Amino acid sequence: MATADWSRKTSDVPAVARRQWRADRALRPPMRSPGRPEPSRAVQRQFWGLIATGITSAEAALKVGVSVPVGTRWFRHAGGMPPISLAEPAGRYLSFEEREEIALLRARRVGVREIARQIGRDPGTISRELRRNAATRSGKQEYRALVAQWKAQQSAKRPKNAKLATDDRLRQYVQDRLAGTIRRPDGTIVAGPKPAAWKGLNKPHRQDRRWATAWSPEQISHRLRVEFPEDESMRISHEAIYQSLFIQGRGALTRELVTCLRTGRALRQPRSRAQNRPQGHVTADVVLSERPAEAADRAVPGHWEGDLIIGTGRSAIGTLIERSSRSTLLVHLPRLEGYGEIAPVKNGPSLGGYGAIAMNIALTKSMTQLPEQLRKTLTWDRGKELSGHAQFVLETGTKVFFADPHSPWQRPTNENTNGLLRQYFPKGTDLSRWSAEDLEAVALALNNRPRKSLGWRTPSEVFNEQVRSLQQTGVATTG
Repeated sequence: MATADWSRKTSDVPAVARRQWRADRALRPPMRSPGRPEPSRAVQRQFWGLIATGITSAEAALKVGVSVPVGTRWFRHAGGMPPISLAEPAGRYLSFEEREEIALLRARRVGVREIARQIGRDPGTISRELRRNAATRSGKQEYRALVAQWKAQQSAKRPKNAKLATDDRLRQYVQDRLAGTIRRPDGTIVAGPKPAAWKGLNKPHRQDRRWATAWSPEQISHRLRVEFPEDESMRISHEAIYQSLFIQGRGALTRELVTCLRTGRALRQPRSRAQNRPQGHVTADVVLSERPAEAADRAVPGHWEGDLIIGTGRSAIGTLIERSSRSTLLVHLPRLEGYGEIAPVKNGPSLGGYGAIAMNIALTKSMTQLPEQLRKTLTWDRGKELSGHAQFVLETGTKVFFADPHSPWQRPTNENTNGLLRQYFPKGTDLSRWSAEDLEAVALALNNRPRKSLGWRTPSEVFNEQVRSLQQTGVATTG
């Protein structure tokens, strides 16, 4: 009976759909039986479940019994994201297996109520199914599972163009915040490095990347509400932006714009954890536990976190982040005279630009530009570049404290910002080629990105509020 049911005419279904259903049918025998192979869609669901555990697409493909090229194609075509169409079917809808049972029972002339009783459904559900999804090409209604399933899927579709594809104004806003140019305070454009042509792969390893404003999709989504509070047309979720970038065929944003994301990934993948390699030399009075309690409360401004980002040829850039406003200062660390010409001397001066003496000079220059009330403490890792911190404290009045070994989470704002900065200063590149003005332009770009932790305000807005508050307090005290 089942064979006859499947051999009937299926001209109600397009040829492409028929081929797909034949492929699915090849994976299942006519009748249910224990241990039967999983249907094609279930195999793909199992594949994506394994991807979620962190294994590669090749390993997941082999585990579910398909070839590695097939698994790779599934992964890349979906942009590294499980397709919504593969979501587990809800119990309120008839499954294909239930439609097969209905077709078999109907061919035996079993009544609607008896069919409903046998498959555990309401009689009204069976009645509507037989009326709506029956094949009618032969001039009379004949219920066939293949045709019924295709009709149900067609009626369940909600074809709709992507919002970014239809709204030019919104798409331009998203593109400008994602891939806009970096500018100096006077408005002139900083071209940045010239990266290699994008080949559809993840960001190049230890090579230059394109400089862009590079707001995250979540920042863009929430900033729209701030800038267009009354315009409901200027709304889009961050997930819709990600799908436009990652999923093939959406067409609203070009795939090349994934290079402007902080991760630079062409496909969604689990984030790998960075490891910190602290070095130790601190005294008991400058460990983190001695830091004032108010420094842990971000409500009080003036407490900073600092670190270095390292490039090739012993090049480096200093990073200073204010905990309350998340405002960023980048410290220019040029190489000293004689670098590359004088042979290095053991225990001699460091000519790379971030030895203890050079670091103190550069940090002092940066910190003394701030109001005294906004430079209370500085938390650093255990790198030796700040081994001369006592002199730094005398010159700036900023108390220095060192985080515990192997504890980067004790400087969370700084670690997060260093990750953002790697988009502009990738590992494996020479950081000494950038001038102080270039660093100022990058810091300006970061300080003008909205932050979720600040209620989608920018660090510049919050920092300027702090400065104005200090000025008003000073005037009131003087008066």
